[in-house]
Amino acid sequence: MPIIDTHSHIYATQFNDDRDAMIQRAFEVGVDSILMPNIDVDSITPMLDIEDKYPGKCISMMGLHPTSVDENYKDQLKIMEAWFDKRKFCAIGEVGIDLYWDKTFLSQQIDAFITQITWAKKYRLPIVMHVRDAFDEIFQVLDKVNLDGITGVFHSFSGNAEQAQKALAYGCFKLGIGGVLTFKNTNLGDVIKKHGLNHLVLETDAPYLTPMPFRGKRNEPAYLKYVTAKLAELFETNVQEVESITTQNAKQLFNL
Repeated sequence: MPIIDTHSHIYATQFNDDRDAMIQRAFEVGVDSILMPNIDVDSITPMLDIEDKYPGKCISMMGLHPTSVDENYKDQLKIMEAWFDKRKFCAIGEVGIDLYWDKTFLSQQIDAFITQITWAKKYRLPIVMHVRDAFDEIFQVLDKVNLDGITGVFHSFSGNAEQAQKALAYGCFKLGIGGVLTFKNTNLGDVIKKHGLNHLVLETDAPYLTPMPFRGKRNEPAYLKYVTAKLAELFETNVQEVESITTQNAKQLFNL
């Protein structure tokens, strides 16, 4: 069964020496397509170059990452929105709030997030949300805006049981699950097990968050097989069922 990596930064410089070989490794282990979240204005061209080389296989999103929000964020957003008149994208992403690295631009992060939610409505695209040390702030925004017609995913979900319940209670969001699930010191498995595979999509966040047994090394889409194996163990089923359900979830969410 083909699987979909719904979140992978394969345009990152960490792949400059072997990008094509890395993508082929993914295809060889059954990764059917790789969705690429944008980061800032500088990542647009390298991301779109990969999409042009692998049409229908490597598929772009458009959005401003919260850690790229600064005093000039409105200029970046203006450049990004202009791209929607030039080509199609599978999602608005990667967007959200990150208070782990820096709280300086919190108000700007919130404004950028709300602006990009309006894009999701306008262009009828799902939103891919980055949430780090900011679940309260994300939920405050989502509780305030009109979510009619909105769908999306909590990328690399890392919340607790209460936060998972809140995220899924909106009724329009999935949880993105990747290498963190395989870490020895995580309780993510306990958090997601009670909600079922129907609420999950697969992702790597490559080159980051590499699963065991390669933790500490560069991540890549081919390593999704370690995540599917862990999910099969967690839900006491087989890998084929995990692949089937999560792939269908991803196709439906991203209109693939």
